[in-house]
Amino acid sequence: MTMESPTTAAGDELESYLSLGLTVSCSGKDSAEFPKVLLLLSAYLDKKVQENEELLDSSKTKESTTIFHGQRVPELSIKLYAERIFKYAKCSPSCFVLGLIYIERYLQQPNIYMTSFSVHRLLIASVVVAAKFIDDAFFNNAYYGRVGGITTREMNMLELDLLFSLDFRLKVDIETFGSYCLQLEKEALVLVLERPIQVQAANVTKHLICNSSADETCKHELVRERYSSQAVHGCSW
Repeated sequence: MTMESPTTAAGDELESYLSLGLTVSCSGKDSAEFPKVLLLLSAYLDKKVQENEELLDSSKTKESTTIFHGQRVPELSIKLYAERIFKYAKCSPSCFVLGLIYIERYLQQPNIYMTSFSVHRLLIASVVVAAKFIDDAFFNNAYYGRVGGITTREMNMLELDLLFSLDFRLKVDIETFGSYCLQLEKEALVLVLERPIQVQAANVTKHLICNSSADETCKHELVRERYSSQAVHGCSW
């Protein structure tokens, strides 16, 4: 089930952008606060994951396994994962709204469902694609892989699969973008903001890795980026 696309006035859209924190400045990214869009997006994804898993458990619906399905559910919650991406990837907040649109377009394929096993990879891939499409500057996939806790090869494969599934149609008109922003705010009234995932899988080897060592690597990369003319860092607002 996808979000509705109500017709909205420009004033309402601007107010929504401000409320979601989409107009955060580049310097604001270094603050302790995260834009509201991360909280609402993670809550929305969390709800959809719960609904899909209940549907699959209660019916004979057959789910198709995709490249986004891991063999193990990541220990990191969707909310903390979204915050991690924002903190280290340094992408604009709008990338998360655009990423949500890409995710829902991807999920329109038959028998494809977003579950605890796929939501994290869908999120990192969609945000990375969005950052490369709308931000002034971005990192390479080796770095994004470290941010997302996956290998460079897997990051490359996720990005390509998403792009081909979307038929490389990444442009989103302002009306659609605005409607998603407004709908996220409306969803905030009814969503349970955090649902810890307790699912475990036995005999697994592949999983998202988010540890202190990876964090230090990302931190060093960001420090080097600030003092190197070869590294780029942009803000689209």
